[in-house]
Amino acid sequence: MRNFKLLGMAFLALCLFNCSQDEIVEEQQVIKPTKTDIEYSKRAGLKPIGSGVMMQAFYWDVPAGGTWWNTINSKVADWSNAGIDAIWLPPASKAHNGPFSMGYDPFDYFDFGEYNQMGSTETRFGSRAELINMITTAHNNGLSVIADIVINHNSGGASEANPYTGGNTWTDFNPMSGSFLRSATDFHANNVHSNDSGAFGGYPDLCHHQTYVQDWLWKNSNSVAKYYRDVIGFDGWRFDYVKGFEPWVVKDWKNEVGGFTIGEYWDSNVSTLDTWTSSAEASAFDFACYYKMKDAFMGNDLTALNDNMLWKQNASKAVTFVANHDTDEIIDNKILAYAYILTHEGYPTIFYNDYEEWLNKERLNNLIWIHNNLAGGSTDILHVDTDEYIARRNGYSNSGLVVYINNSNSWQERWVETNWSSTVIKDYTGHSGWEPTTQSGKWVKIQAPPKSYSVWSVK
Repeated sequence: MRNFKLLGMAFLALCLFNCSQDEIVEEQQVIKPTKTDIEYSKRAGLKPIGSGVMMQAFYWDVPAGGTWWNTINSKVADWSNAGIDAIWLPPASKAHNGPFSMGYDPFDYFDFGEYNQMGSTETRFGSRAELINMITTAHNNGLSVIADIVINHNSGGASEANPYTGGNTWTDFNPMSGSFLRSATDFHANNVHSNDSGAFGGYPDLCHHQTYVQDWLWKNSNSVAKYYRDVIGFDGWRFDYVKGFEPWVVKDWKNEVGGFTIGEYWDSNVSTLDTWTSSAEASAFDFACYYKMKDAFMGNDLTALNDNMLWKQNASKAVTFVANHDTDEIIDNKILAYAYILTHEGYPTIFYNDYEEWLNKERLNNLIWIHNNLAGGSTDILHVDTDEYIARRNGYSNSGLVVYINNSNSWQERWVETNWSSTVIKDYTGHSGWEPTTQSGKWVKIQAPPKSYSVWSVK
């Protein structure tokens, strides 16, 4: 099939040299992917995504050498048992920097480690076979797999004369997969317009208004989106740098292929985030929450948690996080930040390094269990000052909880109003040995240890 693609493209180049790009597109579109390795319809055994916790299954500069997919493969069963429901992978296709790239400089969207180009056959993370094997293992353990999609910009094209700029640009893309060839017309500036929402780092900026680009990215039967879903096995999408293109792009992609969809809109303004989620009909990382937690836990002032966040305004679209591959600034009291996102509304994400290397895995597993089993319903903040924060989850299919975060250097106690009358409660973290009975009026005294937290619910 690969040879057929290459011969077919060569034939087009010779016989249709004077044809317009649109005419060539019609010929290219008859090229179908290789056989479907993973039947999308057979993924009914996956956990409901968004009901548990997502794992960011990488960090910046994971070990090179093609071992990362195998590393993740060895961990997904344990993650699933801990309560993870999805894993987010780095950009998986061949990028300009070949064996050293983290994937954010995409070159060939259809090369997952099988073509010798850009200095290697495998990607930094491994081979196509290792990727598919890892995704299969994840599916067998009930986990959805989120693809990191970089469609704002490309890298690695050859220089060509550009009629729209009057000079030469690095916009001649002829990947060895033979799929989604690109030229100056597919980038900005072009015959459609000079730019869209934003370029990134001087890379060639894809023009999503071009029908050709839309067809290859998500519309056609052999599009990037459908190849990722139907052949490689991805279940959802994390869109990189969505400030660089209009939200309708994400909306159209999702409407075409489905799947849980998250955008990286790096902005702390809650209204801006909420507007983007509405326009894109997708979730967004809650950067507003992230920066308020930074103020609270690095600035030692928990009153910052009173401020607005996306989860408070639109919880169903908020993906909360404490750290990621770009941003890891909450160093002090980081476990308190995890106690916050894993007891509050939104879809929480755990960063690979925090779980596997830097923090106490047993404490994180305990918080994941609390999130999945107790953290239901709406949220009421019961008390907040510089050092103490107490909130109540009101429950719906469970009893709910009361979380007490204590950033002081000594044990603290507070009387709080719960949803439980004359009921024995306990701290599900094990940090406190108290098992008090709530009064008939639902009030009870609870406690939290220094620089730590407790989570209370019905015994």
